[in-house]
Amino acid sequence: MDYIERDVTQKLLAWKKDFDRKPLIIKGARQIGKSWAVENFGRTQYDHFVTFNFDRRRELHDVFQKTKDPKRIIQELTFFTDVPLLPETTLIFFDEIQECKEALNSLKYFCEDAPEYHIIAAGSLLGVAINEGNYSFPVGKVSFLQMFPVSFKEFLRAADGQLFAQLSDFVGNTGPLPSIVFNRAEEYYHAYQVSGGLPLAAYYMIVNKGVEAVERVLDEHLETYESYFCKHTLQSDIPKIHTVWRSIPKQLSRENNKFVYRVVREGARAREYENALQWLVSAGMIYQVKLCEKPQLPLSFYENSSAFKVYMLDIGLLRKLAKLPAEIFLHSSNILTEFKGAVAENFVLTSLLAQGFDVPCYWTLQGNKAEVDFVVADRLSVVPIEVKSDRRISGKSFAEYDNKYHPPLRIRFSLNNIKKDGNLINLPIFLADWVREWMP
Repeated sequence: MDYIERDVTQKLLAWKKDFDRKPLIIKGARQIGKSWAVENFGRTQYDHFVTFNFDRRRELHDVFQKTKDPKRIIQELTFFTDVPLLPETTLIFFDEIQECKEALNSLKYFCEDAPEYHIIAAGSLLGVAINEGNYSFPVGKVSFLQMFPVSFKEFLRAADGQLFAQLSDFVGNTGPLPSIVFNRAEEYYHAYQVSGGLPLAAYYMIVNKGVEAVERVLDEHLETYESYFCKHTLQSDIPKIHTVWRSIPKQLSRENNKFVYRVVREGARAREYENALQWLVSAGMIYQVKLCEKPQLPLSFYENSSAFKVYMLDIGLLRKLAKLPAEIFLHSSNILTEFKGAVAENFVLTSLLAQGFDVPCYWTLQGNKAEVDFVVADRLSVVPIEVKSDRRISGKSFAEYDNKYHPPLRIRFSLNNIKKDGNLINLPIFLADWVREWMP
């Protein structure tokens, strides 16, 4: 195996075939495989492929500052490459496009005046740059595609195609998985908990490079992320971003996981760190899950922005930032049960997002007498989701929610087999990437 096949490839193919195709912007955090996915797509699906990186080649900025005419831009870009820039048959990739606001704005004119050119753009800090407010964004003239780290589904397919196929046969069923399928899938899930979904770490785990190699890759990724905190932000906010980022494992190890500013720094107040928190959200490095006071559609109407939890983009990074050894996931143990629960919640959250769900909320009964980990909107339904990190499923919160709201479906993830009981279905946590198949 030379690479991990990404599901995003199918979405890129659909974009290429779209009669009303617009320039495409791929959003997502740094180091999740955006550039590799586009390059692999370009080299396999087009006659020609070329990348223009606005961070590495600052002289490219001059081209877009001189003109807004797509035909002239193409003509100027030919001086920077030997690849022919041809309509329909060349894929043009604008990488790190947030470094040149004129290039971002040019996508509008390619859409209007030169749609025959196939253009994909991406940028690790695109969300941050746009939030600065200095960009004229081509609203309605581009398409968007959100990308995430390697999912467990992609990980398993690359690691064991036969098991992946066997597991897929049971998706949507309410009967239990055969023990041999369940046990092997659980083993791969624990391996994924160690590596996470950043492509190189996941690849090293799959091809048995060894845990030491996986650890080294994750350490390097953490260093790279922290070096990026100084980009597109005020100098005064850089230490605050570092402090918020490093506090996340401690936040998630608390009993109810709720984000508290005094955990960031003793005596800290929200107004001091709100910008730092928002920077990390905009960069796609963390997710903010807000309290839902009333689980009804639209969920956003009932969000309480003052109460929220924060999760990371990847569980491998979360483990490394917490300085936890791989052994706590590779071998059964009862230590760090609360943090294992937080990792399981983080895993389910990123799985939901990768399937196209909006960022969910969490729910509590007044007085914090009961809590449900996630509440998601699916078409015209609101589905509560409970996450357990092992086989113990005790707790009254889910029953309290059921008694109060009578939802048509409740989903519990745990390390137990598939089982349906009334409106409650228990799913093995490693099936989180297929949860839509059980939705109403």
